[in-house]
Amino acid sequence: MTNINPQDLQSLIGTTAVDSAGDKIGKVGQVYLDDASGQPQWVTVSTGLFGTHESFAPLAGSRQDGDNLVLGVTKAQVKDAPQVDADGHLDDAENDRLYEYYAGNLGTDSNYGAQGYVDTDRNAGVSGNIDTDRAAGAEGYDTSGPTTDNAMTRSEERLKVGKTQGEAGRARLRKYVVTENVTTTVPVSHEEVRVDREPITDGNVGAAMSGKPISEEEHEVVLHAEKPVVETEAVPVERVRLSTETVTENQEVSGQVRKEQIDTSDLDQNRR
Repeated sequence: MTNINPQDLQSLIGTTAVDSAGDKIGKVGQVYLDDASGQPQWVTVSTGLFGTHESFAPLAGSRQDGDNLVLGVTKAQVKDAPQVDADGHLDDAENDRLYEYYAGNLGTDSNYGAQGYVDTDRNAGVSGNIDTDRAAGAEGYDTSGPTTDNAMTRSEERLKVGKTQGEAGRARLRKYVVTENVTTTVPVSHEEVRVDREPITDGNVGAAMSGKPISEEEHEVVLHAEKPVVETEAVPVERVRLSTETVTENQEVSGQVRKEQIDTSDLDQNRR
């Protein structure tokens, strides 16, 4: 028998299946129950490239170890298991193929009694509804077992979209120095020589008659001129800083969801 309680079946979904040697096999996808006993019998494990294929593995002899489901078979046995569609229910032929395969690989008879497997009627199908209430004996979740009512529940997956915030980039201010030529106009003044002549008058005759009557001499004046002087000074002109603002935009997200369909073709035939 399996070491897993029926109440713990829901926790198996999404756990990592490993073999007894600790080798990772894949993620657990579905749990299949025995129709007659309601006991967990098989699990599907995603294998193949990118985990796109589901292989069946027996739950008998398995145990939970933290977040791992330790199976009683090897990784190679699970990967080489018969190709059976994980469509929610196993028919008799598919159930027989799996029993015979794992019995041969483990070296036991097809009843699995020596290995502690669930010893049930081989003709009984395997239930594919993954629900812990069903395993505990509750009613009303499927029509393939003896403890259900006359209704079938159809379920489907929905996308749950959340948001996470992370660093998208960085912006920084950097100050550097450039040199440029600046031209401006500055008014400057200078002195020029001008000759002024004045006649001899009573007011200046004394100055004119001083000194020798005839002589040689020189007079000079100092001329002055303004010149532009260039120098620089640093003055503050503006303050620059970085700030952030939140912009909201719409992004499309997509994902794959599964949903159950109910086939009513048999009802149409019976009605006719």
